[in-house]
Amino acid sequence: MPAQPFPDRPRADALEKVKGTAAYAADVRFPGLLHAMTVPSPVVRGRVAALDTEAALRVPGVLRILTPADFPPAPQAVDMPGSPRPGLVTQVAFRGEPLVVVIAETLEAAIEGAEAVRIRVETEPFSAMMDSPGGVREPARDVTVGDAARTLGGAAMVVEASYESPTQHHNPIELLSTTAVWADGRLLIHEGSQNAGAIKVAVARTLGLDPAIVDVKSPTVGGAFGQKGWVQRQTALVARAAMLTGRPVKLVTPRGQIFHLATFRPHSRHRIRLGADASGIMTAVHYEVEQQNSRSGGFPAGQYHEGAMRLYGIANYHGAAANIRTDTQAPGHMRAPYEHPACFAFESAVDELSYQLGRDPVAFRMANDTRIDVHNGRPLSSRFLNDCLRIGAERFGWSRRRAEPGSMTDADGTQTGWGVACGLYPTLIHPAIATLRIRADGGTRFAVAGHEFGQGIRTALAAVLTRELQIDDRRLEVLIGDTTAAPQHLTAGSWGSASALPLAVQAVKRMRLAVAELLNGRRVAGTLHQQIAAVRRPFVEVEVSQLGPGQDASALERMRAGGYAVTGPAYPSFTTMSYIAHFVEVRVEPRTRRVRVPRVVSIADCGRVISPRTAASQVRGGVVWGVSHALREATEIDPRYGGFLNNDLAEYVVAVNADIGDIEVGFIDEPDPLFNSIGLKSLGEVAMVGVSAAVANAIFHATGKRVRKLPIRIEHLL
Repeated sequence: MPAQPFPDRPRADALEKVKGTAAYAADVRFPGLLHAMTVPSPVVRGRVAALDTEAALRVPGVLRILTPADFPPAPQAVDMPGSPRPGLVTQVAFRGEPLVVVIAETLEAAIEGAEAVRIRVETEPFSAMMDSPGGVREPARDVTVGDAARTLGGAAMVVEASYESPTQHHNPIELLSTTAVWADGRLLIHEGSQNAGAIKVAVARTLGLDPAIVDVKSPTVGGAFGQKGWVQRQTALVARAAMLTGRPVKLVTPRGQIFHLATFRPHSRHRIRLGADASGIMTAVHYEVEQQNSRSGGFPAGQYHEGAMRLYGIANYHGAAANIRTDTQAPGHMRAPYEHPACFAFESAVDELSYQLGRDPVAFRMANDTRIDVHNGRPLSSRFLNDCLRIGAERFGWSRRRAEPGSMTDADGTQTGWGVACGLYPTLIHPAIATLRIRADGGTRFAVAGHEFGQGIRTALAAVLTRELQIDDRRLEVLIGDTTAAPQHLTAGSWGSASALPLAVQAVKRMRLAVAELLNGRRVAGTLHQQIAAVRRPFVEVEVSQLGPGQDASALERMRAGGYAVTGPAYPSFTTMSYIAHFVEVRVEPRTRRVRVPRVVSIADCGRVISPRTAASQVRGGVVWGVSHALREATEIDPRYGGFLNNDLAEYVVAVNADIGDIEVGFIDEPDPLFNSIGLKSLGEVAMVGVSAAVANAIFHATGKRVRKLPIRIEHLL
């Protein structure tokens, strides 16, 4: 690839989104479309003793009510990661679990019918929260490098503290929706998803179908953040309804039900002992974490350590983790799922240690840089975290900071604080297959695994293809999220672009060779379309595939079957991570103690930046969410009846325009020489990591109060 930076270019979907013409899954229309609505369990745990649907069936427009009897046991176990229990159940495992599906001619009739269903459940004791009686503590395997206990015993300075991150929900603007069509012996599913390939396989297994007759389309997703990464409970329900009625069926789940059905960020607690020697080098850490989980959820607690242990060159690390099993739906991946709460705790502890040692927080972090993955001893393929800190400090004006907490106070009593924190995220890759077709009539089609949920993957793919090929970019079609166009894998963990863009580079090279072979030495002026037309070919198509470092062909076959074959960040000869440094200014009002964030500077090391505009947008969005996480967001659990209390956007408080000031974004833009041919690393997740710690560290600098529990509220600063 050329060494010069990629130019800034508009989003590929900008005009459609501004005009409101971008098509989402719930926008599809079919003749004879029916509407569905589920009836959720009103209790946390128990057995359905009676089900009365007579009144619901009398509602005008209600055609059918699906009960557990309409869902025979799945002929094959659905053992894919994140797959929910199939069908409808009589044994309730959590509040809000769907027990009945009402099918009607109109949405209004479906809602009225659902409200008319009467269900009696024989309740059983339950545990709603981590501290509720009946919760079961399940330890995970410890992670140990070196001898943390002995080293901490001889450390010159040790800080020890506990930190807490709350339960949170994703709340993308687009609700969960599924539209299913059963026609001519095939099942077509339209759903906003990050994982069309898994839907194809899981629904087929649940309903006893051949995956070859199931097609899934998810062309544009209206926000996801991990919530739409795995198969939703509703998908097989809607597909079954379409098969039984013989008509297309749509279900758009209300937000209040989504809070109780979809995955969420679990409540977690972190206890850290961090030590340093007299010269200010961190020597050891003992880190214990526990999180809330469902009774059988597979969201592993041990992964909180995967990022924390690689953030600095700390030679001695002991990490312990545990799930606290309670009666809730399974938690799951929410943007920077482990790294975000772990870095809040870890970077808060690092900040505390820097103050205890009397060191500048930026200089202290830079002194603990590393070029080695201490977990396995392998070199890091690239690491420019110190450059992020240096450039960020210059742009922020860190040299003007007064070191003493509480020393930057205005005449009216407003306290100003400056805080810094670092973040990192693993750079992963998934095997994938892509096809590139260039037509003589001027059209180009590139099909690959991937899903567009706002991160700009279409824009980045278009940037590579139009820069390297002589094609008509106005007629470039990028097909993603469509199992009929290319095998699809989960797009999450920031591996979407890292998996798709190197394939675009391969396809470009293969296409050039194919066209050159067709021309056989002839020189034809003009675009590739004109060159193909000159040899009287309607089109030229090439197919390319890739594996991650160290993978063999079996990983590609797992991907073809809708499986999960991601690899990284530890590869056979190196480890690859992305990094970021956040600098935050807060202003704490003297009487109300309200916290404002007037400005943030964030500098990222994500390898080569392919789409500057969408990359900067990703970082700004991550910063906004990090500020929201630090000061606003928490899902409140009802300890008496289970479930979530603030299950709508009126009471689930998020940051709004008035909460956000200026956000300056910068990139190192140095390609990673080992990870892939184009030199890019991951960005979408790392953008958020460390923001909440930087906010908390700035509040300490402003007030002298160290707040270790999120969100930080007014009462914490009184």
